[in-house]
Amino acid sequence: MPGWFPASFSEHGQIGVYFEAAAVIVSLTLLGQMLELKARSQTSAAIKALLGLAPKTARRIRPDGTEEDIPLTHVHVGDTLRVRPGEKVPGRRQGARGCQLGRRIDDHGEPLPVDKHPGDPLIGATINTSGALTMQAEKVGAATTLAQIVQMVAAAQRSRAPMQRLADVVAGWFVLAVISVAALTFLAWGLFGPEPGWSTGSSTRLPC
Repeated sequence: MPGWFPASFSEHGQIGVYFEAAAVIVSLTLLGQMLELKARSQTSAAIKALLGLAPKTARRIRPDGTEEDIPLTHVHVGDTLRVRPGEKVPGRRQGARGCQLGRRIDDHGEPLPVDKHPGDPLIGATINTSGALTMQAEKVGAATTLAQIVQMVAAAQRSRAPMQRLADVVAGWFVLAVISVAALTFLAWGLFGPEPGWSTGSSTRLPC
């Protein structure tokens, strides 16, 4: 619709549309979204890896001394559990305390297995490297260390960095400012700019 613009704004009957600027803006926006989605997918993979660390079952010691394997979701606070050599401490959303003297646990973040003594805390999904031990479940559900780590990673995935929030605020005001300045410039140049202007209706293009 070139007829909507003053004749002085046209060249050879056409108005400049600047497609290349729009293409660059859209391309940069899509590139940013692709990078963000890639980062979120990596975070999701990290959460799945954390959940995969925990065993699926636990060996519970009944009050009569017999033992049974139960799903980890059936473990309650106060249950006495046995962890055999090479097994992981039952820890899908569970933590526990107490073990027999001299047992070594491959704790997360430690370069070597750590000696555990009666009353020492045990972290879920860590590996018992030597000898069987017994433990009493004291934390289940979202109160466990592993569950809290997963929650922190998930919260970091959903949240935005402070710099990103600041950039969004600045970008929002910047876009409004640019549009306002462009509209004022358009009106001022057409109404009060050098000749030829809107009032002349000349087909000569305004100087840049």
